[in-house]
Amino acid sequence: MPHIRRVTWARTFRIIRSLYPPIDLFEDIADPKDWEALASVEAKTNPRVRGEIGDLGKVPVHRRISGPGVSYVMAPFVHCSPLRPGRFSDGSYGIYYAGNSEDVALAETIYHHARFMASTREDAGWTSQFRLLVGSVDADLTDVNDLPGVLHVSDYSLSQKAGAEIRASGSDGLVWNSVRCPGGECLGAFWPDVVSVPLQSSHFSYHWSGNRVDFIKRLNTGEVLEVTDP
Repeated sequence: MPHIRRVTWARTFRIIRSLYPPIDLFEDIADPKDWEALASVEAKTNPRVRGEIGDLGKVPVHRRISGPGVSYVMAPFVHCSPLRPGRFSDGSYGIYYAGNSEDVALAETIYHHARFMASTREDAGWTSQFRLLVGSVDADLTDVNDLPGVLHVSDYSLSQKAGAEIRASGSDGLVWNSVRCPGGECLGAFWPDVVSVPLQSSHFSYHWSGNRVDFIKRLNTGEVLEVTDP
C-alpha cells in the first residue's frame, strides 16, 4: 500500500525542451491572486498572452508561486493537456516531474523523446535541444512503489488512476523508483509550491539515429556521450 514518506533531496533534476520561454506574468512581482486580472488586461492588446500564460484555473491561488525562475515550475501545471498525458496524470492536471540524479532525468527524457521521434518518423540527426533544471525538495510525498501495476514500463492506465485518487486525497505528490534508470528515484509534485524554484544548468542536444537516441551532447562543454540501452 502507498505510504507517506519525507523526501529530502538537496538536488532535483528535471530536463525540458529549450524552446519554452519564461512567462513574464509569473516572473513579475505581482501577487498571484492578481494574475487573472493582469492576464485579462494584457490579452486585450496581445491575444497571444492567454496562450502563453496557460490555464491559471489549474492552480489555486494559495498554491501559486511567483518571482524569478518560477516559470519552470508553473509551466507544467498551467499548460497540461489530455494530449500530453504522463505516468500519473491523464493530462487533465499537471505534475512537476523530476529525478534524484542527472542520470535519471536523462534516462526518462531520452525514453519519451525516442517514442515521440519514432511516432512522427523523424529523420536522423541532432534533432532537439534540452535544458537541465536543478532544484531541491523537502516534502511529505506518497511512496507508490508497492502499488500493483503503477510502474509498468509503458501501460499507464493503473498509474493514472492511482495518481488521480492520491491527488484527490490531498497528497502533495508522489515518489517512486525510476523505471528507466535502475537505482534512481523520481518524484511528481502535484502543486508548484511543493518544490523549490530550480536553476538552469547544462544544455543538451539529443541525436536521433532513426530508431533510437544514440548520443547526447553536453552543449556547454561539447562532450558527446553514447547512450546505451538499459
